Amino acid sequence: MKIIIGYDGSQTADAALDDLKLAGLPSKAEVIVMAVAEVWLPPENIEENAVVENAYIEQISEMHRQKNKKAVAEVETLARQARERLLKNFPDWEIFALGTYGSPAWEIITKANEIKADLIIVGSHGRSTVGRLFLGSISQKVLTEANCSVRVARGKVEADPFPTRVVIGYDGSPGSNAAVKAVAARSWHEHGEFCLLAVTDPITPSAIGFIVPPIDTWIEEANQGGQEWIEKIAANALQQLHDAGLKATLEIQAGNPKNVLVEKAENWHANSIFVGANQFGSRVERFLLGSVSAAVAARAQCSVEVVRS
Repeated sequence: MKIIIGYDGSQTADAALDDLKLAGLPSKAEVIVMAVAEVWLPPENIEENAVVENAYIEQISEMHRQKNKKAVAEVETLARQARERLLKNFPDWEIFALGTYGSPAWEIITKANEIKADLIIVGSHGRSTVGRLFLGSISQKVLTEANCSVRVARGKVEADPFPTRVVIGYDGSPGSNAAVKAVAARSWHEHGEFCLLAVTDPITPSAIGFIVPPIDTWIEEANQGGQEWIEKIAANALQQLHDAGLKATLEIQAGNPKNVLVEKAENWHANSIFVGANQFGSRVERFLLGSVSAAVAARAQCSVEVVRS
């Protein structure tokens, strides 16, 4: 497995690194931990014989160049520190530390494309000792633009007394099936608990529906048919989790997936939520989950992994 980890040196970033122990990641992986300084380094010599027409401008440029070089050196140190922290939890990982500069989101995405990464891990937000490196907008950019799966990690500084718990959003789409497959392929703790959560959006009768019995009956039948359909297609996904040796249950709730998934994870003290990336056009539009995956990643208090097949 090839993984890119974005790191900014903040306390929340360190907690997010520790949270990876609960992500079911393999014992062996090729990992690049990146710290990106949001600065620009102009070339020192565009032309060796260029004539400097304005000594003052050159002096200012050199001052900024040296300042930004220092920022790059600091993020290189951060990347090495993150590497050492990761090795304590994943001693068999092959980890490379990379400190660089530029637009953090694009540097991470570019590196992920370059090595054909399977997963990118970023913090939800943070503020490092060397300035503003990773913010929510950067995580959002990586989440929406990356070509591979993305995990928005939210670690907890305190020890979590609950067992590993994972919520998997399911709607029968290719994206949600990829999320189930990803969870089934991971190496989880023996006592982990998994909830396959399907969120329905039932039709609510309007005023005329209460007055005209045939309309009210049709709506009830449509909702019942949708419930039976999601139970049927979710059975295969649930069996896939059981075949992987996981303690998994199916839960169907009515409501808005943006809210239901987040509330379930919070009330159940889940460590993470797995959802499929944007997938439009599934069999029953009212069960679509992919369109809200980014919203879940933004709202949840736990880590959220958006899976791309």
